[in-house]
Amino acid sequence: MSEEKIDPEQLTHLYSQPGHLLRRAHQIAASIFHDELGSQITPIQYAVLRILKEHQGIDQVTLAGLVAIDTSTAASVAIRLEEKGLLTRSVDPNNRRQRQLFLTAAGLALIEDAKDGIYRLENRIFSGLTAAEAQSFMSLLKKMVDNNNELSRAPLMRLKRWK
Repeated sequence: MSEEKIDPEQLTHLYSQPGHLLRRAHQIAASIFHDELGSQITPIQYAVLRILKEHQGIDQVTLAGLVAIDTSTAASVAIRLEEKGLLTRSVDPNNRRQRQLFLTAAGLALIEDAKDGIYRLENRIFSGLTAAEAQSFMSLLKKMVDNNNELSRAPLMRLKRWK
């Protein structure tokens, strides 16, 4: 944050507090996601499938880091997606304690089918903003998230190299 002083009166106003506005923005984004794709998948399930599309065969711990969720959540989401027939989990031959994850044809199809809903979701989230404002907002949001990644209970892990 810049070094200019903030009026203490402003800090007591709920709608001047970034944490509150971020929570509200998350509520809105989750609601729109549910409107567009909620009958098919949850936001966290979508994130897991998107990562697996790019990194077939990763283990659940790596998946957790790439989605920025804890490992127990990653495991339970993977189990639910397996039950839906959207991914398979198999024992990693190099580490029998790990499970490798692979999208099924149904999982790939769901990701493809979700594209229109994701497009509508993004348009709805940014309605009322110009293209430049939306781009600026995303740039600042990414910067804020990147700068505070280590403060998260489940920090995003950068994949150094996947074989």
